[in-house]
Amino acid sequence: MANKETFTYKTVGSLEIQADVYREGTGPERAVILWIHGGALIMGSRAKLPPAALLNRLLNRYIVVSIDYRLAPETRLDGIVEDVDDAYAWLVGQGPELFGANANRIAVMGMSAGGYLALTTGYRAQPKPRAIVSFYGYGDLTGAWYSQPSQFYSDHYLAVSREEGYAPVSGPPISNAPDGEGIKGRPGFYLYCRQNGLWPQGVSGHNPITDAAWFKPYEPLWNITPSYPPTLLLHGKKDTDVPFEQSALMKRELEWNRVPCELVSHPEWQHAFDVEQQDAPALPETFDKIMAFFAAHVG
Repeated sequence: MANKETFTYKTVGSLEIQADVYREGTGPERAVILWIHGGALIMGSRAKLPPAALLNRLLNRYIVVSIDYRLAPETRLDGIVEDVDDAYAWLVGQGPELFGANANRIAVMGMSAGGYLALTTGYRAQPKPRAIVSFYGYGDLTGAWYSQPSQFYSDHYLAVSREEGYAPVSGPPISNAPDGEGIKGRPGFYLYCRQNGLWPQGVSGHNPITDAAWFKPYEPLWNITPSYPPTLLLHGKKDTDVPFEQSALMKRELEWNRVPCELVSHPEWQHAFDVEQQDAPALPETFDKIMAFFAAHVG
């Protein structure tokens, strides 16, 4: 069983933003997998870890660091990305002394919104991660998929009013929101945003049509250069939350810049296939591929 230690990597006012560090025993410095949870930047917490079948394999080789970050809309997008920048800098600066991290061998992995945040480290973090793995993440924040009403969320869920949507997110800044709140909790704000095409504005305070330039520094799709880290993208073609096209667009730009990359997909995978789709095909082989990718690029 891995040891878990909790550290505060940043304090904003009275809010402590924390990281959980998982490692098997102690010893020489080890490479690190920085894990970023999902939840549309609105929900979730560092307790939402990778699937056990993958996590256990990672812990045989690496230290795993799972971080919280401030959540929207109480904190805007720029503040959220800043938290990830600060978590990475803390890991590089203090990780070697605190828990034996090898600051030169860091990879970043995340799911959904966490996949998006992982992709931002490819051009913002210093030194650059050795590798990035994105589970059904995205590189484009202002496209029609997020800035226009979602047919899926309109057809499959009851309409959420603005009052209902904002009711649970009108308090002070928070950095974790455990699952299970139901439709009247933070998921209601997400539904309101998706049903009305307001997610970019809801999490940033900026209009993606009239102020598109503001978003560019926070969109991985437009910030890829040849020095971007090797990247593994995983995305299902039945994803009704984040379109498969998002990872396809990232792969196109990575290949254009000659960045080593691979997109792994399956026609039956849905959103969160690795944790919620119990019968998801090809999972063992997919986890094998992730471990081989880390072995090749992180060591």
